[in-house]
Amino acid sequence: MEISTISWQQTIPLRQSVLWPNNPPEFCYVDGDDDGLHFGAFIEGTLVCVASVYLTSDKARLRKFATDARYQNQGIGSKMLAHILQSLKASQIIWFWCDARASAVAFYNRFGMRVCSERFYKAEVLYYKMKVAL
Repeated sequence: MEISTISWQQTIPLRQSVLWPNNPPEFCYVDGDDDGLHFGAFIEGTLVCVASVYLTSDKARLRKFATDARYQNQGIGSKMLAHILQSLKASQIIWFWCDARASAVAFYNRFGMRVCSERFYKAEVLYYKMKVAL
């Protein structure tokens, strides 16, 4: 597996098919995509996982983290998140945070991230804000 930076346009097919399959690709665009950091995990040249990070002063926000269903539960997402966190530790970023789907809270806990909000919903999906100090 190889992790590298990619364009935001390359993230759209996986964002859409994994996170919001019942919505059009345009639903998966994020304000700030032009300025974000976008990562892709490739296996034998195939893009199987994407993640986008948006920087604001001393904070980094993870958004649109998605792994192709055929490659889930194989440690790819864990390697991607570890790669991103390691990359950010060398910067001026103090906090790393995300809006985590309730189904992913345990995953983020393994990286030291903790719930820091009440539950909330986006498009009928339950979320929590989570963060970790770098």
